[in-house]
Amino acid sequence: MRNESKTLLEYLIETQNKSKNVIKTMIQNGSILVDGKTVTKANYPVSMKDLVTIKPKPIVYQNYEIPILYEDQELIAIEKPAGLLTIATNKEKELTAYHMVSQYVNQKEHKKVFIIHRLDQETSGVLMFAKNERIKNLLQDNWNSIVRVRGYYALVEGTGLPKKGTIHTWLQETKTHIVYSSKSRIGKEAITHYQVLSEKKDVTFLNIHLDTGRKNQIRVHMKELGHPILGDIKYGNKKTFSRLALHAYHLEFVHPITKKNISIVSEMPECFLSYL
Repeated sequence: MRNESKTLLEYLIETQNKSKNVIKTMIQNGSILVDGKTVTKANYPVSMKDLVTIKPKPIVYQNYEIPILYEDQELIAIEKPAGLLTIATNKEKELTAYHMVSQYVNQKEHKKVFIIHRLDQETSGVLMFAKNERIKNLLQDNWNSIVRVRGYYALVEGTGLPKKGTIHTWLQETKTHIVYSSKSRIGKEAITHYQVLSEKKDVTFLNIHLDTGRKNQIRVHMKELGHPILGDIKYGNKKTFSRLALHAYHLEFVHPITKKNISIVSEMPECFLSYL
């Protein structure tokens, strides 16, 4: 915390044992966080209410390099790559985001890690864990009131969608683990909002926000709109794409302990950018 307002560069020069040029490079490279958000401008104003942190080095485990997007005494958020499980299954115990983050936190702070929410194995993006059971329960028990933004980028098949729309259904799951919308209000309520960002030939780029976070929710809703996500063979896409074109890019919430607003953002995957 600071006693007076000053620029980010001035604050870091005063508090870090590094040269001015090194600090400028750190800022430009996106290594500095202010209240959990990456800041790349040296003249960015900071006040005594702001929390300035240096983004930690990524978690390295076998062939994986997992960026840490946010970390404090209670929480840690990573950028999960597509293809990595969130938690263990009967077939895989170690190659999971949970296992990798657990090892990192245990070696650093001798703490356990607790799951707060999940991402599908094929989905990339912001994934957060708790460092104690109390914070896990506070977040899970009050998720819808604490979390303000759950943003996703998606590339979907076809064009012609209305510029904005909302899908509101109730989801059920078959014995073969296929999720679908119920015609009646039976199952788990699911609300998905989307906005068309651009269209290219027969593909639409969407910005999606959730009011609820159900299993396969976005994938099911896009399929039922007639615009399945690229690379989603499970839910009807036939077009070739290197992976499931779904990325959790934004998680914003009120910190249960500090009561500060935390905004965690993950950059769009390179394969999305190159395709667009």
